[in-house]
Amino acid sequence: MVVTQFEPSQHRLAQDIYRLEAGEALLKDSPSNLIEVVGILKSYGVVLDTYAKNLIYISQEQCLIFFNFFKYFNGEVTLNKLLRHWWHDRINYEYAEYTMRAMMWHGGGGLDAYLDTPEFREAADQLIRAKFKFNPLMRAFHAVFDDFLPEHMRQMAYYKGLGEFWTIMSKIFLELSDRYLNGEIKSIPDVVDHIQQGLVADANTPITYSVELNGEVYNLIPESAGLKFLPDTAVPYVESIFFRGAPFPGLVSFNAQAYQIPAQQEEFSYGALHADVVATGTAGVPPTLLMQDMRHYLPDYLRQFYQQSGRGEGDLLVKICNSFQKSMFCVTTAAVKGMAPHPFDTANIEEKRENRRYLEQWMDKMVNTRLQMANSD
Repeated sequence: MVVTQFEPSQHRLAQDIYRLEAGEALLKDSPSNLIEVVGILKSYGVVLDTYAKNLIYISQEQCLIFFNFFKYFNGEVTLNKLLRHWWHDRINYEYAEYTMRAMMWHGGGGLDAYLDTPEFREAADQLIRAKFKFNPLMRAFHAVFDDFLPEHMRQMAYYKGLGEFWTIMSKIFLELSDRYLNGEIKSIPDVVDHIQQGLVADANTPITYSVELNGEVYNLIPESAGLKFLPDTAVPYVESIFFRGAPFPGLVSFNAQAYQIPAQQEEFSYGALHADVVATGTAGVPPTLLMQDMRHYLPDYLRQFYQQSGRGEGDLLVKICNSFQKSMFCVTTAAVKGMAPHPFDTANIEEKRENRRYLEQWMDKMVNTRLQMANSD
């Protein structure tokens, strides 16, 4: 490893900081890590595209429908799809909703702030009144419980925001796989660079939300709100899903007297970068649904890699989860580099010091993650 630090860091993860300053990634570069990360992101990209389309469909076509039994059908209800749904031979859209709710609960970023504005409340109220124009019972309900339906629309806005975020990330991951097969991606730093370039390229993509009802369009989040992909969805997503998350029932005690769950949300450490991969497959663990979805889209080279190690495909979900966690350290690296105050190859000492302080703040979040475990494989 080329060490480029200009002065020693006192941080516990100083070596990881030096790697980032040298242009490397949080995840160490190796042929096996490259296969795992690119292969799992290919599968993840396919699944994300499916998740995103369903989230956007729900936000636009199923909002203010409270018994939406067919929300996972994307508007195409057939007997064959219904039977597959009952047999559970389908994409587990429940995981996408779980992620959306976790992101909404933790909040943060411009999307969360805008949903608390009078502008959003007024736009939501107009849609609600139009939707239930001829329903006196719901109009009375809205008059008495005037926060219930607007809160429902706030959740619908998160469906749309996460759907748009995942649409962009899916494109980035699928393009990564294509470039790998073309011989353009040869190392973990190449992976990080590709993701970083994708994040930067789409950083200012507007995040909007509109619903059409009876031929009229209601702009709940207009482009004039100024919400953007990177600061208002990507950064809050990294914070809430990669780091904070939520404890899974059955794995962590919910007894407040045991002090096993922090009192403050910002102290939560149950995100994807903290998760114990061995729990994958356990009932009640939402990421198991994601791993089951990804297993259907594994590229041949990754499946062959799994077959040649350990128990072959006997512990496939655990292997997928382990690869996925490694890939998320690469995505985190790309986000950290993309938001750095200055380029890491700057020759200006003051800019180097500012970057160092920035990295040390990020490394404070990394201390209790499974980074060291991922790099020990």
